[in-house]
Amino acid sequence: MSANDRPSGQQTKTSATHESAFLKACRREPVPHTPVWFMRQAGRSLPEYLKVREGIAMLDSCMMPELVTEITLQPVRRHKVDAAIYFSDIVVPLKAIGIDLDIKPGVGPVIADPIRTRADLARLRDLTPEDVHYVTEAIGMLTAELGPTPLIGFAGAPFTLASYLVEGGPSRNHERTKAMMYGEPELWAELLDRLAEITGAFLKVQIEAGASAVQLFDSWVGALAPADYRRSVMPASAKVFDAVAPYGVPRIHFGVGTGELLGLMGEAGADVVGVDWRVPMDEGARRVGSGKALQGNLDPAVLFAPTATVEAKAREVLDAAAGLEGHVFNLGHGVMPTTDPDALTRLVEYVHTQTAR
Repeated sequence: MSANDRPSGQQTKTSATHESAFLKACRREPVPHTPVWFMRQAGRSLPEYLKVREGIAMLDSCMMPELVTEITLQPVRRHKVDAAIYFSDIVVPLKAIGIDLDIKPGVGPVIADPIRTRADLARLRDLTPEDVHYVTEAIGMLTAELGPTPLIGFAGAPFTLASYLVEGGPSRNHERTKAMMYGEPELWAELLDRLAEITGAFLKVQIEAGASAVQLFDSWVGALAPADYRRSVMPASAKVFDAVAPYGVPRIHFGVGTGELLGLMGEAGADVVGVDWRVPMDEGARRVGSGKALQGNLDPAVLFAPTATVEAKAREVLDAAAGLEGHVFNLGHGVMPTTDPDALTRLVEYVHTQTAR
């Protein structure tokens, strides 16, 4: 895809956005300071978020462009992070193609009629831009407001989406998911391939609307052994990354409890591999191998400790990442709902100050 072939959202990206610390770190280029953003930075820890979301169901809020824009901008205004992440949920594309699901408070996504048979796959139709027109509208509004600050689009990875669809909701042990993966490998492969198509299409919509990078969340994939990941999951994740490769935007891959999978997650096609807090950044870099930037990885629970402790632990992360070609500072998972927002603001300032070149 040449520059002339790219959608207007990509043609009009400012040089300031392209030269932002976040995108430069993703490209493994020298940066003025280590960039910072947080997973779930636009969320339940912010009082302004709770105020605008009051009385509005999660999925409904994801389909309201003005609300999405406001929520996405809130942490950028408050914390001065180096990138915004589009406010949505990983099940939005499934809802958009007609899957009967809801996000139940305190539980998570619940699927009314789980996917268990080959006949069920027919319900997973192709996703079109019209299905998620509110995403295009919201990203247009956001890029106009964000100026040089990059916007990260995101989607759930095929394995994690499959787990919700097969189990019918969140699962501790993924019994039904693994039973299909091991016992019906052809059905499993077809399911993940369909989800890869849907996910790739969803990310394309976000990039074409103006997202400067994308992150693929594989929340549950840490439940798998490396051999199972390589055989039964990696092809679908690679298909998603391949789908958006022509756009030339950085592709980030993150999962929880994936210390044993880091090298394979990089092999799947990511430009940036997220590392959770269980593996030090230098060890993460060794496992991922050369040619990739890394993202992470302060333990989110550290933010409940005194400021001096937070800064000491952040210093450990920065020291472990000092030799990396590219490092995006983040938590090792999402911001917890009861986190003090001021602790996040102080952390951003600390990282920026400590790493100023």
